Amino acid sequence: MTPVPYGTFLSAKQSTTVAIDFLNWLTTHGIQMPGLQQAHLDQWQTEGPTTRQTAHGFLNWAITSQLVDPTLTMTPHRRGTSPRLNFTDQHRALHRVTVSGDLPARDRAAAILVLVFGQQIKDVVKLTWQDVMVTDELVTLVLGADPIALPAPLNEPWRALAAAPGHDATAAHPNSPWVFRSSLPGQHLSAGHLRHRLSTHFSARAARLGTLHELTKHAPVAIIADTLGYAPATIAHHATAPSAGYAQYVAAIRATQKGEPTP
Repeated sequence: MTPVPYGTFLSAKQSTTVAIDFLNWLTTHGIQMPGLQQAHLDQWQTEGPTTRQTAHGFLNWAITSQLVDPTLTMTPHRRGTSPRLNFTDQHRALHRVTVSGDLPARDRAAAILVLVFGQQIKDVVKLTWQDVMVTDELVTLVLGADPIALPAPLNEPWRALAAAPGHDATAAHPNSPWVFRSSLPGQHLSAGHLRHRLSTHFSARAARLGTLHELTKHAPVAIIADTLGYAPATIAHHATAPSAGYAQYVAAIRATQKGEPTP
Protein backbone atom coordinates (compact mmCIF):
# COMPACT_ATOMS: atom_id res chain seq x y z
CA MET A 1 0.00 0.00 0.00
CA THR A 2 3.04 2.28 -0.10
CA PRO A 3 3.89 4.41 -3.16
CA VAL A 4 5.87 2.63 -5.87
CA PRO A 5 9.48 3.92 -5.99
CA TYR A 6 10.21 5.91 -9.14
CA GLY A 7 13.01 3.55 -10.14
CA THR A 8 10.69 0.55 -9.89
CA PHE A 9 8.10 2.37 -11.98
CA LEU A 10 10.66 3.18 -14.69
CA SER A 11 11.89 -0.41 -14.75
CA ALA A 12 8.36 -1.79 -15.14
CA LYS A 13 7.52 0.81 -17.78
CA GLN A 14 10.65 0.01 -19.80
CA SER A 15 10.11 -3.74 -19.57
CA THR A 16 6.54 -3.36 -20.83
CA THR A 17 7.53 -0.98 -23.64
CA VAL A 18 10.35 -3.27 -24.83
CA ALA A 19 8.05 -6.30 -24.74
CA ILE A 20 5.55 -4.43 -26.94
CA ASP A 21 8.34 -3.47 -29.35
CA PHE A 22 9.42 -7.11 -29.49
CA LEU A 23 5.91 -8.31 -30.31
CA ASN A 24 5.59 -5.62 -32.99
CA TRP A 25 8.90 -6.78 -34.47
CA LEU A 26 7.63 -10.37 -34.58
CA THR A 27 4.43 -9.21 -36.29
CA THR A 28 6.39 -7.20 -38.87
CA HIS A 29 8.47 -10.29 -39.69
CA GLY A 30 5.46 -12.59 -39.79
CA ILE A 31 6.60 -14.67 -36.81
CA GLN A 32 4.11 -16.29 -34.46
CA MET A 33 5.03 -17.04 -30.85
CA PRO A 34 4.93 -20.85 -31.27
CA GLY A 35 7.36 -20.52 -34.19
CA LEU A 36 9.83 -18.30 -32.38
CA GLN A 37 13.41 -19.55 -32.84
CA GLN A 38 16.73 -18.69 -31.23
CA ALA A 39 17.91 -17.05 -34.46
CA HIS A 40 14.97 -14.63 -34.26
CA LEU A 41 15.88 -13.61 -30.71
CA ASP A 42 19.54 -13.17 -31.61
CA GLN A 43 18.66 -11.02 -34.62
CA TRP A 44 16.30 -8.82 -32.64
CA GLN A 45 18.86 -8.20 -29.90
CA THR A 46 21.79 -7.48 -32.20
CA GLU A 47 19.82 -5.06 -34.39
CA GLY A 48 18.79 -2.76 -31.55
CA PRO A 49 20.00 -0.97 -28.41
CA THR A 50 21.02 -2.74 -25.20
CA THR A 51 17.67 -1.85 -23.66
CA ARG A 52 16.25 -4.77 -25.65
CA GLN A 53 17.87 -6.98 -23.03
CA THR A 54 15.03 -6.11 -20.67
CA ALA A 55 12.74 -8.30 -22.80
CA HIS A 56 14.23 -11.37 -21.12
CA GLY A 57 11.54 -11.01 -18.45
CA PHE A 58 8.84 -11.31 -21.09
CA LEU A 59 10.61 -14.32 -22.61
CA ASN A 60 10.73 -16.04 -19.22
CA TRP A 61 7.00 -15.44 -18.83
CA ALA A 62 6.33 -16.82 -22.31
CA ILE A 63 8.36 -19.95 -21.49
CA THR A 64 6.53 -20.44 -18.18
CA SER A 65 3.21 -20.00 -20.00
CA GLN A 66 4.31 -22.64 -22.55
CA LEU A 67 3.92 -20.21 -25.43
CA VAL A 68 7.44 -20.73 -26.84
CA ASP A 69 10.22 -23.29 -26.95
CA PRO A 70 11.59 -23.63 -23.37
CA THR A 71 15.20 -23.86 -24.64
CA LEU A 72 15.16 -20.28 -25.95
CA THR A 73 17.51 -17.82 -24.21
CA MET A 74 18.10 -14.09 -24.26
CA THR A 75 21.01 -12.08 -22.87
CA PRO A 76 19.62 -10.50 -19.68
CA HIS A 77 19.91 -6.86 -18.79
CA ARG A 78 22.99 -6.29 -16.62
CA ARG A 79 22.93 -4.12 -13.54
CA GLY A 80 25.06 -0.99 -13.81
CA THR A 81 24.52 -0.38 -17.53
CA SER A 82 22.21 2.61 -17.11
CA PRO A 83 23.52 5.82 -18.72
CA ARG A 84 25.31 8.27 -16.45
CA LEU A 85 26.42 11.85 -16.86
CA ASN A 86 30.13 11.99 -17.63
CA PHE A 87 32.55 14.24 -15.78
CA THR A 88 32.54 17.01 -18.41
CA ASP A 89 28.75 17.19 -18.57
CA GLN A 90 28.55 17.16 -14.77
CA HIS A 91 30.89 20.13 -14.61
CA ARG A 92 28.89 22.04 -17.21
CA ALA A 93 25.59 21.34 -15.48
CA LEU A 94 27.02 22.39 -12.12
CA HIS A 95 28.36 25.62 -13.62
CA ARG A 96 24.96 26.39 -15.15
CA VAL A 97 23.02 25.89 -11.92
CA THR A 98 25.46 27.66 -9.61
CA VAL A 99 27.03 30.46 -11.65
CA SER A 100 25.82 31.09 -15.16
CA GLY A 101 22.12 30.25 -14.90
CA ASP A 102 19.09 32.17 -13.69
CA LEU A 103 17.27 29.26 -12.04
CA PRO A 104 15.14 29.83 -8.94
CA ALA A 105 16.92 29.13 -5.66
CA ARG A 106 14.77 26.04 -5.07
CA ASP A 107 15.83 24.43 -8.36
CA ARG A 108 19.48 25.33 -7.83
CA ALA A 109 19.47 23.82 -4.34
CA ALA A 110 17.90 20.62 -5.62
CA ALA A 111 20.35 20.43 -8.52
CA ILE A 112 23.29 20.73 -6.12
CA LEU A 113 21.98 17.83 -4.06
CA VAL A 114 21.91 15.66 -7.19
CA LEU A 115 25.05 16.86 -8.99
CA VAL A 116 27.37 17.15 -5.99
CA PHE A 117 25.97 14.67 -3.48
CA GLY A 118 24.29 12.08 -5.69
CA GLN A 119 20.93 12.31 -3.95
CA GLN A 120 17.75 10.75 -5.30
CA ILE A 121 14.93 13.16 -6.10
CA LYS A 122 12.51 11.19 -3.94
CA ASP A 123 14.76 11.94 -0.96
CA VAL A 124 15.50 15.52 -1.99
CA VAL A 125 11.86 16.59 -1.77
CA LYS A 126 11.60 15.17 1.78
CA LEU A 127 14.39 17.35 3.13
CA THR A 128 13.30 19.48 6.12
CA TRP A 129 14.79 22.53 7.80
CA GLN A 130 15.93 20.26 10.59
CA ASP A 131 18.37 18.83 8.04
CA VAL A 132 19.67 22.28 7.01
CA MET A 133 21.48 24.76 9.24
CA VAL A 134 21.98 28.30 7.92
CA THR A 135 24.06 30.78 9.91
CA ASP A 136 25.96 33.93 8.99
CA GLU A 137 29.19 31.93 8.85
CA LEU A 138 28.16 28.55 7.52
CA VAL A 139 25.54 26.44 5.74
CA THR A 140 25.46 22.74 6.59
CA LEU A 141 23.37 19.82 5.35
CA VAL A 142 22.67 16.50 7.03
CA LEU A 143 22.19 13.77 4.44
CA GLY A 144 23.65 10.90 6.44
CA ALA A 145 25.40 10.60 9.79
CA ASP A 146 27.34 13.88 9.85
CA PRO A 147 26.71 17.49 8.72
CA ILE A 148 28.28 18.59 5.43
CA ALA A 149 29.54 22.17 5.13
CA LEU A 150 28.75 23.93 1.85
CA PRO A 151 31.28 26.44 0.48
CA ALA A 152 30.29 29.31 -1.81
CA PRO A 153 28.64 29.30 -4.29
CA LEU A 154 27.00 26.00 -3.26
CA ASN A 155 25.63 27.64 -0.12
CA GLU A 156 23.93 30.58 -1.84
CA PRO A 157 20.66 28.86 -2.92
CA TRP A 158 20.18 27.60 0.64
CA ARG A 159 20.60 31.08 2.10
CA ALA A 160 18.05 32.38 -0.41
CA LEU A 161 15.60 29.63 0.46
CA ALA A 162 16.01 30.21 4.20
CA ALA A 163 15.24 33.90 3.67
CA ALA A 164 12.27 33.25 1.35
CA PRO A 165 11.16 29.59 1.53
CA GLY A 166 8.08 30.12 -0.64
CA HIS A 167 4.37 29.87 0.22
CA ASP A 168 5.29 31.03 3.72
CA ALA A 169 2.97 34.03 3.69
CA THR A 170 -0.12 31.94 3.02
CA ALA A 171 -2.24 29.69 5.21
CA ALA A 172 -1.07 26.72 3.14
CA HIS A 173 2.25 26.42 4.97
CA PRO A 174 2.15 27.79 8.50
CA ASN A 175 5.54 26.94 10.00
CA SER A 176 6.09 24.23 7.39
CA PRO A 177 9.21 22.08 7.95
CA TRP A 178 9.67 21.27 4.25
CA VAL A 179 12.55 22.84 2.35
CA PHE A 180 10.90 22.12 -1.01
CA ARG A 181 7.29 23.13 -0.43
CA SER A 182 4.46 22.55 -2.85
CA SER A 183 1.44 24.74 -3.35
CA LEU A 184 -0.69 22.16 -1.52
CA PRO A 185 -1.27 22.75 2.20
CA GLY A 186 1.35 21.10 4.38
CA GLN A 187 2.91 19.04 1.60
CA HIS A 188 6.34 18.96 0.04
CA LEU A 189 6.96 19.25 -3.69
CA SER A 190 6.26 16.06 -5.62
CA ALA A 191 9.30 14.16 -6.87
CA GLY A 192 7.84 14.00 -10.37
CA HIS A 193 7.36 17.76 -10.56
CA LEU A 194 10.90 18.53 -9.39
CA ARG A 195 12.38 15.89 -11.66
CA HIS A 196 10.56 17.45 -14.61
CA ARG A 197 11.84 20.95 -13.75
CA LEU A 198 15.43 19.72 -13.65
CA SER A 199 15.05 17.66 -16.83
CA THR A 200 15.51 20.75 -19.01
CA HIS A 201 19.08 20.98 -17.66
CA PHE A 202 20.08 17.35 -17.02
CA SER A 203 18.71 13.89 -16.32
CA ALA A 204 18.49 13.53 -12.54
CA ARG A 205 19.11 9.78 -12.70
CA ALA A 206 22.09 10.05 -15.06
CA ALA A 207 23.54 12.89 -12.97
CA ARG A 208 23.17 10.94 -9.73
CA LEU A 209 24.82 7.85 -11.19
CA GLY A 210 27.63 9.95 -12.64
CA THR A 211 28.26 11.66 -9.31
CA LEU A 212 28.38 8.40 -7.35
CA HIS A 213 30.70 6.97 -10.00
CA GLU A 214 33.13 9.85 -9.53
CA LEU A 215 32.93 9.82 -5.74
CA THR A 216 33.78 6.13 -5.49
CA LYS A 217 37.00 6.68 -7.39
CA HIS A 218 38.51 8.40 -4.38
CA ALA A 219 36.74 7.89 -1.05
CA PRO A 220 36.11 4.54 0.69
CA VAL A 221 32.66 3.04 0.19
CA ALA A 222 31.83 3.10 3.90
CA ILE A 223 32.62 6.82 4.25
CA ILE A 224 30.59 7.79 1.18
CA ALA A 225 27.63 5.70 2.30
CA ASP A 226 27.76 7.11 5.83
CA THR A 227 28.05 10.71 4.66
CA LEU A 228 25.41 10.63 1.92
CA GLY A 229 22.89 8.40 3.67
CA TYR A 230 23.24 5.40 1.37
CA ALA A 231 23.54 1.72 2.22
CA PRO A 232 27.15 0.54 1.80
CA ALA A 233 26.02 -2.17 -0.63
CA THR A 234 24.44 0.46 -2.88
CA ILE A 235 27.61 2.54 -3.03
CA ALA A 236 29.69 -0.60 -3.58
CA HIS A 237 27.87 -1.11 -6.90
CA HIS A 238 29.27 2.21 -8.07
CA ALA A 239 32.80 1.63 -6.82
CA THR A 240 35.58 1.73 -9.41
CA ALA A 241 39.35 1.46 -9.38
CA PRO A 242 41.10 4.48 -7.82
CA SER A 243 41.86 7.27 -10.25
CA ALA A 244 42.20 11.02 -10.43
CA GLY A 245 38.55 11.46 -11.32
CA TYR A 246 37.39 12.64 -7.92
CA ALA A 247 40.28 15.08 -7.62
CA GLN A 248 39.24 16.52 -10.98
CA TYR A 249 35.65 16.73 -9.78
CA VAL A 250 36.65 18.71 -6.68
CA ALA A 251 38.86 20.95 -8.84
CA ALA A 252 35.90 21.58 -11.12
CA ILE A 253 33.74 22.65 -8.20
CA ARG A 254 36.46 25.03 -7.01
CA ALA A 255 36.74 26.48 -10.52
CA THR A 256 32.97 26.93 -10.55
CA GLN A 257 33.18 28.85 -7.26
CA LYS A 258 35.54 31.29 -8.95
CA GLY A 259 33.24 31.66 -11.95
CA GLU A 260 35.80 30.19 -14.33
CA PRO A 261 34.51 28.87 -17.69
CA THR A 262 33.97 25.18 -18.23
CA PRO A 263 37.08 23.51 -19.71
